[in-house]
Amino acid sequence: MNIKKILYIIAGCIGLGLGALGAALPLLPAFPFLMLAAFCFARSSEKLYNWFRNTKLYKNNLESYVQGRGMTKKTKIRIMITVTLLMSVGFVMMGSVPVGRIVLACVWVFHIIYFAFGVKNCE
Repeated sequence: MNIKKILYIIAGCIGLGLGALGAALPLLPAFPFLMLAAFCFARSSEKLYNWFRNTKLYKNNLESYVQGRGMTKKTKIRIMITVTLLMSVGFVMMGSVPVGRIVLACVWVFHIIYFAFGVKNCE
């Protein structure tokens, strides 16, 4: 096994762990970490990727999005609230860096627009 595959497996396991925490903790979003895990497992091992796709975490959080059906409103709102809270901390900390605040504000606006209008709702 080459070093690249090992690094993908490690990153996938970290993403899986953080995604599992995110599924239980209201402040930590599960979705981006589980997407990281899916990406890394797909690049590292077909066996790991197939195992991951059969887990309850994958089926509850990613399956509908990956199949093109979209996300539930609850998941979208949870992601938007979490990102807003985390970015507001950065925004406050960049009080003396106006350019940083502008960049964060732009990223936040595009994030909200993407999740509100770019990702389909499924129920």
